[in-house]
Amino acid sequence: MTVTIEKLNNNEVKLNIEIESSVASWEYDKACKRLAQRVNVPGFRQGKAPKNILEKYVGIAALQREVLDSLLPTIFESTIDENKFELISAPNVESFEFAEDKSLKVVAKFELRPEVNLGEYKGMEVEVDEFKTPDDAMDKELKTLAERYATLNDITDRESKNTDLVNIDFTGYVDGEEIKGGAAKNYILDLAHSNFIPGFAEQLEGKKAGEEFKINVKFPDEYHDEKLKGKDAEFNIKINAVKEKILPEFDNEFAKKINAKFNNMDEVKEDIQKFLDNSAKMENERRVAVKIFDTLVNNTNIEIQDNMINREIQSLMGEFRQRINMQGGNYDEMLEKEGHEKVYAQMKEEAVKRIKTSLIVGKIAQTENISVTQADIQGKIADMANIYRTTPENIISEIQKNNNILHAMNQQVITEKVTKLLLDNAKVNYKN
Repeated sequence: MTVTIEKLNNNEVKLNIEIESSVASWEYDKACKRLAQRVNVPGFRQGKAPKNILEKYVGIAALQREVLDSLLPTIFESTIDENKFELISAPNVESFEFAEDKSLKVVAKFELRPEVNLGEYKGMEVEVDEFKTPDDAMDKELKTLAERYATLNDITDRESKNTDLVNIDFTGYVDGEEIKGGAAKNYILDLAHSNFIPGFAEQLEGKKAGEEFKINVKFPDEYHDEKLKGKDAEFNIKINAVKEKILPEFDNEFAKKINAKFNNMDEVKEDIQKFLDNSAKMENERRVAVKIFDTLVNNTNIEIQDNMINREIQSLMGEFRQRINMQGGNYDEMLEKEGHEKVYAQMKEEAVKRIKTSLIVGKIAQTENISVTQADIQGKIADMANIYRTTPENIISEIQKNNNILHAMNQQVITEKVTKLLLDNAKVNYKN
């Protein structure tokens, strides 16, 4: 057997494989015996159909493919190992010649991981805008806590205010026709935090329980439903109840209600401050990491093959479609509105950036001998179990069903470790 290696442009490798006729014939006979055991040929017992009958029944092409599937994996593996090739795609058989009493000739191609010539990545000096916790952050956190533990009282002696909640029945109409999904009964609407159509909640202020009336609103021009965007609408409203939020007093009892570990509000504030400080620290680390990777991507020349970019674009487009659908939009309409060429150009730019970042992370990990340990994976499994409110055993079960989850975990761990290495060795100048 001979294997000739030819390096092509765009990080591709072409293999010309030739296997002696005696070996090919022997493997062909073995393939016939294997297939005869797996197929039922009318008139013959399992595994007893002669070769000429089997060839007519399953086809010579199927038998030849069986030979290739048996021979090629070992040849590919040894060739890749001997030459220390780093593949990013499985070998693909482009053509083969397989005739009786002649050598088997195979042409296969695969893509190599693009070469990354890293510059200096330790001690990088970067300048970023420093994130500082807003002066009113503590007050906002306390207000959020108070809102969470607020009680509701029914109001009957006054009109609704923008700080109230209202229980309403409503039905919406556009051009005299009822809006699909535009009706509800006993819907609780927080007038101060409404995500309804602009102008909807405002027209419910100054109303009393029991009132029935109509309001007019206009759907935004960028509304996700094509049939409703920019349309004038009328809603029939009935106020079933007006409810006033009663916020708790910031006393020791409230502190204990938040969490039994707190004895007073000073301890609550101290805990909030720790959260705010940690959030600011994480945000600044994120900004530094973004600047470092942007610098590395811009300063590292990597030849990326078109196939690799196109695969990443398809992945990004899939994510984009899913995001639009989850928001209730129409992917095709959005693509048409934004313009196919514009969206594709944006996706291509993002795809190249993602690929370069991934390759740089991989190269640094290789250079620094950064690897994933069992403890790292166990930590990720515990995190996932906590996020999805399940057990680690259930996460492990999902991993066994889908190996991509484990691959994603490995990538995440490597990226986190490389990012930490870069942050620990960076020289950061914060701009105020």
